[in-house]
Amino acid sequence: VAVAMFTGKANCPYYAKAELLADYLQTNLPNFRVHKITQHPDKWEQWLHDIRETNGWEHSQSPIIWRELLDRGGKGQLLGGLNDFLEYAQQYYGITSMMLSEEMLDIAEENLQAHLEIVKEDEEIKSLIKPVQIWITSASVPICYHLIPLLASGEVFGMTTEISIHLLDTDQFKEILHSIVMEAEDMAFPLLHSISEHTNIDQAFIDADIIIVLDDVLLNLEVQSLENYIREVSEICQVYAPLIEKNAKSEVKVISSGKTFANLKAMMLRTYGPSIRPENIIAIATSWESAAKAMLARKLNMNTAGVKDVIVWGNITGSNYIDLSHAKLYGYDCAIWGPANFQRPLLNMIYDREWIHSEFLSAQSTLSSRVSRCTGMLPAHAVATVLRYWYHGSPSEEIISVGILSEGQFCVPEGIVFSMPVRFQNGNWEVVTEVEINETTQKVLGRLSHELVQEKLVALKEISEMHPYEAE
Repeated sequence: VAVAMFTGKANCPYYAKAELLADYLQTNLPNFRVHKITQHPDKWEQWLHDIRETNGWEHSQSPIIWRELLDRGGKGQLLGGLNDFLEYAQQYYGITSMMLSEEMLDIAEENLQAHLEIVKEDEEIKSLIKPVQIWITSASVPICYHLIPLLASGEVFGMTTEISIHLLDTDQFKEILHSIVMEAEDMAFPLLHSISEHTNIDQAFIDADIIIVLDDVLLNLEVQSLENYIREVSEICQVYAPLIEKNAKSEVKVISSGKTFANLKAMMLRTYGPSIRPENIIAIATSWESAAKAMLARKLNMNTAGVKDVIVWGNITGSNYIDLSHAKLYGYDCAIWGPANFQRPLLNMIYDREWIHSEFLSAQSTLSSRVSRCTGMLPAHAVATVLRYWYHGSPSEEIISVGILSEGQFCVPEGIVFSMPVRFQNGNWEVVTEVEINETTQKVLGRLSHELVQEKLVALKEISEMHPYEAE
């Protein structure tokens, strides 16, 4: 089967004549096929230049016609322009065209109008497809690898919402990014409109709807001081924040995750990016919630999903406090049963109070170790869960712990990112201020607040030493 490939300017009369002759041959010859590529006059020269460079051809006018020996995609054999095609049709098939110049001009004008209508229709269709633009920093880390299938499955944004994922990292990790992109494309997620890799920081966050910051520092206080690590975090945020302001959408949502300095990253992004809406920058505490719930569920011999409203206060990846005073159990197997929404206070169901004080509360270092050792599945699930709540609302009356910029709730000082209970609704979140805290918890929050204030002061000191003007 011979496939004749035609391309030319939409308003070219010679292209019109060649096209009609090709249509005639295709209609009357069983083994002759035509594939036409009409180009807008403004784009013709560049398109011609590119195809000549690719194939090593010297043809320089409209139209350009070549023959493929296999179905489209085979090796191309250049035929030439209109005269070459007329000679080819006469020699091989004994057919020629007697179209007059006036007819050629009329058809060329019709071709141009038809092409413009097709282009307009395509643009209108494309304008209806507006994928959610998601940027992930430090995208070579395992969290990202586990996060991509969760985002692309449709469970986070809905089964009718397409997404585009942009993976950002340094040149050092370019091969890893390329491998992730290839694997994601091979999985052919129906809702994954595109996935791409980026190592040029200047082009970061273009049109971003969501930015997931996964950058971490390898914390080893025997090698460097805490102040030096805080400086590293500040420098990362100093690069990202202005780019977010410049390139991202005005309502961009920014999520800080990772194993270290989750609160500090969120705060420093706000410090360096003052035009970013403060309520749109949050830090993720869900990994801690999930690990604590799993530990409690094992103690109670029940499904982890039935443990709700465990609150993580304070510095998510530093000193925090896991509060069980509001925790509830759903579907717990005990003497009293009720409907699916029937719940029991967790503390009433754990009769071994000594376990709570001696094992659970003292086991927070164990939980910290467990969370920090996660290979990526748990924190990826945490990010996906919070994003789903942010877009579609959290379960009714359920409390979620999130690091937010404090406005003085629960007597926490303003201006620090502090993990506290929130609910998501209608694309926003609100602090659950009706949560009552006892005197002991209030003292713990005071201590945690002091630590975060000190961390902030160290960060601002580093800023002032590096950039005195910005600190002012």
